[in-house]
Amino acid sequence: MDTVLITGGAGYVGSLLVGYLLDKGYQVVVLDKLCFGGESLVPVWGRKNLDFVRGDICSRDFIWKIFDRYPIDHLVHLAAIVGDPACAKQPELARKVNYDASIALLEMAAARKVKRFVFASTCSNYGKMSDPDGYIDESSPLAPVSLYAELKVQVERAILNGIDHRGDFCPVCLRFSTVYGISPRMRFDLTVNEFTKELALGRELSVFGRQFWRPYCHVQDFSRAIELALTSDADKIAFNVYNVGSTPENYQKSMIIEEIKKFIPDAKVRYIVKEEDPRDYRVSFEKIKSELGFRISKRVPDGIREIKKLIDDRMLRDPDDSRYRNI
Repeated sequence: MDTVLITGGAGYVGSLLVGYLLDKGYQVVVLDKLCFGGESLVPVWGRKNLDFVRGDICSRDFIWKIFDRYPIDHLVHLAAIVGDPACAKQPELARKVNYDASIALLEMAAARKVKRFVFASTCSNYGKMSDPDGYIDESSPLAPVSLYAELKVQVERAILNGIDHRGDFCPVCLRFSTVYGISPRMRFDLTVNEFTKELALGRELSVFGRQFWRPYCHVQDFSRAIELALTSDADKIAFNVYNVGSTPENYQKSMIIEEIKKFIPDAKVRYIVKEEDPRDYRVSFEKIKSELGFRISKRVPDGIREIKKLIDDRMLRDPDDSRYRNI
């Protein structure tokens, strides 16, 4: 049974990944500071192949102790100050967590002969596409326009070009689409989730820049992509990068609204003209599909349906609570 260390395992993506890998038979060690609490791990608490360590990834000494305590085979690095607004609000902390700690973790993993190092990156790295009629892929130039994306690009470069190809060490970068869907650590500061919540509550929604493109992917499919990175042929994925999503799942904001209106016909939407957006990218996911056989299991309408039901059934006491946002 392989042991996987997941940093940020109590987060929006991590809390689902933990349960997914436990079900697959992995021994899972979760490292999380619990900035947003630990309730997201309650559904898996007590599982015999789960260990939890509360701590800060910025402490090198603390991380060394984890490597000493557990026989780590693979490391999935999710912990970060996540999103453009959160990084803009705390830039120094973002640099410390998202870059300094990530580089240290990468070097320690290589030194301890960890087999797989999976780095959670983002399609925001592409910035704005030069061809409005084309698609961006892994070979396209990177043009980050936010501190969050800039730091992701810097770590990617260190992984792909800055670390020695040592023995069986196999690092891989996954550039994730804009995420949506239900998770034990719920978030409503994500486009599909936020739009659906607001309209399901009967509010008027203001939408800025209806024409700009983004790719979207359900949070459950992130877990499937990460497991592929743990199990695929090392010769194929080592020191490589993959966009994670599905090419047909590129949407403009107006297209997402039209999908929501299929569930909420009387939705009240006000579009606000915004001619410029530094992020406007339509992404190809043919590489992960053809090389690793990745297929998504859910589409944006599936996410809208589940979010609407969550709100309609009043499963959350206060969907507007700040706990459901990263800032």
